[in-house]
Formats: sequence, structure tokens, C-alpha cells
Amino acid sequence: MKYIDEMDLKGKRVMFRFDFNVPLDADQNITDDTRIRSVLPTINYALDENAKVIVISHLGRPKGKVVEKMSLAPVAKRLSRLLGKNVTLTKEVVGPEVKKTVDAMKPGDIVMLENLRFDPREEKNDDEFAKELASYADVYIDDAFGNAHRSHASNVGITKFVKTCGAGFLMKKELTYFSKALEKPARPLVAIVGGSKVSGKLEALANLINRVNKIVIGGGMAFTFLKAQGIEVGKSIVEPELIDKAREVLETAKKLGVKLYLPVDCVIAESRDAEAETKIVPVQEINPQWMGLDIGPATITLFTEALSNAKTIVWNGPMGVFEIDAFSRGTSALAHSVANSYALSIVGGGDTDVAIDKAGERDNMSYISTGGGAFLELLEGKELPAVKALKACT
Repeated sequence: MKYIDEMDLKGKRVMFRFDFNVPLDADQNITDDTRIRSVLPTINYALDENAKVIVISHLGRPKGKVVEKMSLAPVAKRLSRLLGKNVTLTKEVVGPEVKKTVDAMKPGDIVMLENLRFDPREEKNDDEFAKELASYADVYIDDAFGNAHRSHASNVGITKFVKTCGAGFLMKKELTYFSKALEKPARPLVAIVGGSKVSGKLEALANLINRVNKIVIGGGMAFTFLKAQGIEVGKSIVEPELIDKAREVLETAKKLGVKLYLPVDCVIAESRDAEAETKIVPVQEINPQWMGLDIGPATITLFTEALSNAKTIVWNGPMGVFEIDAFSRGTSALAHSVANSYALSIVGGGDTDVAIDKAGERDNMSYISTGGGAFLELLEGKELPAVKALKACT
């Protein structure tokens, strides 16, 4: 796979696929521009090379229809401000108006095409749509790691119709850090896996168990594992159909000599309500009418101890319902423990980076991935469709 700094961009029309799926408030203001800032080195490199920069991205889920509130206008405005250069946003995704705008470009110009998902053919990986997008470019660069687990026209189909394609600096950084974490890690390697459900993380757990020295399981998914050990967990979230699979993971860990840590106490309440009364109890003493919503102080100590000698830490998923203050302490404490460790720390998954921001530890992590689903697929040991397409591109 080629990277942007190995390619000739001078004077060429270079199309960049970015993941500008940023959060917006009710007034269409961007509330977090991390995904835009993370690709500025890629754009600036192309501008320094005197390229004509064409930007494509999706925003939200308009389901193939034009939805005014999902226009890329706020993104074009923010990018323009960050670069100190005018960014022209086209009214259409493809078509005569777009061709005319692209044909009129001079080196150093930046044109952004409207939301790719306004066209139903994008998510269908339609060849005609991919071909039309490709017709505007001499070079195609994919720097949308957050979308790399999708097989869409703008990141997979397009590679069949552009002569020269490769990846940008963000994609390179994501894949390099991931390789450091799972392919050639400094050991001990510790994986922290949280979130609400086992079902979404089962393949990741099965892959990780063969690679890590320790695995820490928290969040709602931990209760399925506790249930597999015969512990009654009250009304805590449990996936009954996965209890046998959880048992298999526990047995595999034992067989391989991988230390697997589960909560020993938790914060319980009658409901997920911020006003609900809470108690801290050992996991064996969960009230049958209550539910576990965060890890308790003894578990925080146990998990922190598990991280104490780590050289590499990979973290996906929070330890509790961190959005509610009463159930946020476990995730916050773990964020501080990871930040204070001497390990290479790689964090991925949308919820996890929000939780780390909330704990004020963003700057103390080695790397925070911009991808949720893509990060999880790499944890599962899969090749990302967009990466595979770039490797096949001649």
C-alpha cells in the first residue's frame, strides 16, 4: 500500500476521502472537530505540493436523500477556518455542476463535494457512482480510518477506477499504532474490554485472548461472564444466549495462561436514573431487583494493579454508564490509571474517547483512535475493506 508522501501530487487533482462525520448541536454548530484537525497534516502536505484538493466525506445517516441538516456546510466552514483558505462546497454530490467546479480548479484550490450519503448509490458500493467520483481525480487518497470497515463506493469501489491511489497520514498513523499494539507489542500486553454487550465484542475477545498477557473485562458485558461463573447478577444486563461463549472465553484464558480479570464489586441501583439510590456491593451480593451500573472501588484497585507492569495497553469500551456521574467513577479511575502507566496506550471506540475527555486525560494517552467500528474489526483480527482495496489498487 502506498502512502501520500510516496506519490507525485504536483499540479494534480487529488481526491481525499475523509471521515468528517462530526457531532453537531441543534444549531448546526460542530461540537467536536477532532476528526477534522486529525487530517490537517494530510491536506497541508497536498497543498505544499501544489495539488488541487478535492474533499469527499459523509455526515450522519441521510439514507440516500438530501437532508439539509446533514449538509457538509459546517464542515467546509470549519476546515476553511483551520486552513486559513477558502473551501468551496458544491451543491451536488456528483453531476455537471461538480465537473464544472473541478475543471475550473487551480493548484492550491480546495473543493468539497456535498455529503456522499445524499446519494443512495454510495452505501451500495455502486460502480457507476464510484466511476463518476473517480472521473474528477488523478490521484485518490483514503484517510478515513473511521469508515475503513465499510465497503462503500467512495472508499472501495472508487479504487477500481483511479490509476493512482494510496493512504494519508492519519490512516498510516492508525495502522502503525495498531501494529505496535497487536503485531509486535512490548509485553506485558493488557487488553481492557468494556461496553454494554458481549455480542459486539465476542470476536475481538476470541482474537485478543491468543495475543495478550492479561485481559480486563468491565462494563455491562462483565455480567454475562459473572453469570457464566454461576453468580446471580440481579437485573444487570446479561445476554443469556452468550453465557456458554463467555464460559469458553474463560476456559481458553485459563488454558493459555492469560490472566482474566472480572469485577469483584460494583455500584448498583434500581434503575439507570441519575437520581436513583446507589450502593456498592460485592458481585455475589447484588440485590435481585437492582442492577450493576459501574465497577466498584475494590475492582478499581484490582484493575489498576493489573495495569501496573503493562508495557502496552489496548482499551475499547467504558466500565459503566459513564454519562451519568453516579456511574462514571470506574471509567474515570481507569482512565487515570492508564494515563499514569508507563505503557504505550492505544484507545479506540467512540464511547471510550468521550469518557477519556470527560476524565481530562486525552493528552496523557499515547494514541486515541478516530475509529470505533474499524478499531473493533482490527481487534477482531480482520482486514479492513478499505485497506484491502488500497492494497489491490495498481
